[in-house]
Amino acid sequence: MNTKTILTILGLVALVLAVSLGLFIFWGANEVGKTPVDNTKTLTVDMIRVSEPLPNVLVQSPLTIKGSARGSWFFEASFPIKIFDSNGKQLGFVVAQAQGDWMTTDFVPFTATLTFDTPTTEKGTVVFQKDNPSGLSENDRSFSVPVYFLNNASKL
Repeated sequence: MNTKTILTILGLVALVLAVSLGLFIFWGANEVGKTPVDNTKTLTVDMIRVSEPLPNVLVQSPLTIKGSARGSWFFEASFPIKIFDSNGKQLGFVVAQAQGDWMTTDFVPFTATLTFDTPTTEKGTVVFQKDNPSGLSENDRSFSVPVYFLNNASKL
């Protein structure tokens, strides 16, 4: 075989692989709550663990939110959760409720259902805020999870 034929074959193989990967990513991410990239069951940091939504999944309103947080993340058994589009516009707000005794240093399960406005961007962020009744900035903490909006999935 000559060099031109070999380069043509390699180009076709690369094209087939690129198209296959693109289709896998597109079809794998078309279900709400599914992502082809991150197969973990829980996103964990020192103070909060989020099991729904996981990063980069497709979401729609109303959004079910689940996880657990250390008792100090709560105040009076709750903390705020907000959702923003990629322009920083707040689309919704909900208060997560502890599903057990929050007066502990252990992780306490929480749930919330977040209803939000129709986004105009394809991406957004769910922000979990440590409840801070003191109002002191040194006590502020938050944790963010990037998401994609289902109604804008055709833009992906």
